[in-house]
Amino acid sequence: QVQLVESGGGLVQAGGSLRLSCTASGRTFSSYAMGWFRQAPGKEREFVARISWNGGRIYYADSVKGRFTISRDNAKNTVYLQMISLKPEDTAVYYCAASADAGLAINFMSLTLYRYWGQGTQVTVSS
Repeated sequence: QVQLVESGGGLVQAGGSLRLSCTASGRTFSSYAMGWFRQAPGKEREFVARISWNGGRIYYADSVKGRFTISRDNAKNTVYLQMISLKPEDTAVYYCAASADAGLAINFMSLTLYRYWGQGTQVTVSS
């Protein structure tokens, strides 16, 4: 069992930055690949970024490439999402999620791959 808690969301102006954190409980964090997803009002939850268990494989949605950076610190059981050059269209609830494949799955954008989810943190970007 893995419990995930996100933090770091908030209100920021367009062009600003935020860093989201997701801290996991349990001793097996390092064996999971971690992903970030987001859900805007009235829209489906969508893939944002993913990092393998050791950070060796990283993927981003095209909409965030070059602006978002995912990283992890297995010693702290934490995965991060650094977001810069934020846009109003980045406004959403951001969720972290853990998948047991460690980072090898090819369907990494699929929500069904991820077994554990956090409660989400709100990010609002004003224009």
